[in-house]
Amino acid sequence: MINQRDIIIVPELKKIPFLTHGFGTKNWKMEYFKQKNEWQDFQLLWLQQIHSNIVHAVRKAPTHSLRGDALITDQPLFLLIIKSADCLPVLMVEEKKRLIAAVHCGWQGTRKRVVQQVIDILKKNFGGQPSSIKVAMGPHIKGECYEIGQEVYFSFLEAGFPASLFRPVAGLKGKYMFDLAKANFRQLIESGVKADRIFTVKICSHCHPLFPSYRRDKEKAGRMLSFIGLKF
Repeated sequence: MINQRDIIIVPELKKIPFLTHGFGTKNWKMEYFKQKNEWQDFQLLWLQQIHSNIVHAVRKAPTHSLRGDALITDQPLFLLIIKSADCLPVLMVEEKKRLIAAVHCGWQGTRKRVVQQVIDILKKNFGGQPSSIKVAMGPHIKGECYEIGQEVYFSFLEAGFPASLFRPVAGLKGKYMFDLAKANFRQLIESGVKADRIFTVKICSHCHPLFPSYRRDKEKAGRMLSFIGLKF
C-alpha cells in the first residue's frame, strides 16, 4: 500500500508547476509509481548503474537497457529513476528550458565528475543555463559515517580534488572520512549553479533505519528510488 510518508519532497522543487519528483524510503517500491494517478501516464526510465560518468540524454523511449549513471530529458511523461543505498542521488531541473536530470553519485562517479558532465550536456546539447538550474541532493551516507581508504583518497587528489574534502580518522592510519555532498556541491558551483539553488535533504542513509545503506546492511540493503519527471 502506498504511504505518502515514504516519499520526501523538496519544497523548493515542489513549487515548480511542471515538475514531479521525490526521494523514496526503503518502503517505496517500483510498482507504486503505477498505483498513483499522478504517474499513471509516465514511462519509467532507469539505468544499469555502473559507477561511471556516462550520461544518457533521452528524447524517446529507449529500445534496450541503458548503462550509465545519469539521465537527462526535455520530454514530458518520462520518470527518470535513480537507485541508491548510501550513494548520493541528485535531481536537477533547468526551469527556463524545462530540462531535468537524475544522477547517481557514488565515490567513483563523483571522482569522474558525473554532475559536471550532466551540466555540460545540458548546456551544449539543450541550451540550458547553469544559473537557471535547481538541484536537490537526496539522503545519502554523510561525511561523519563515510570512511574510505588511502587508495580512494589519493585517487581524488590525483583527479584534482582538494584534501579538505577528507578528514583523517584519529588513530587509524590511511583512513579518512569523506563528504560526498560537499564534493558534488563544489562541482556544481564550479559549473555555474548558484549556491542558493542547491538543496540538500539532511538525512544520513547509514544512520536512518528508513533508508537503505550498503555500509550498514550489505547485500540485504535494498535500494532507495529517487525520481523526477516533467508534466505536460
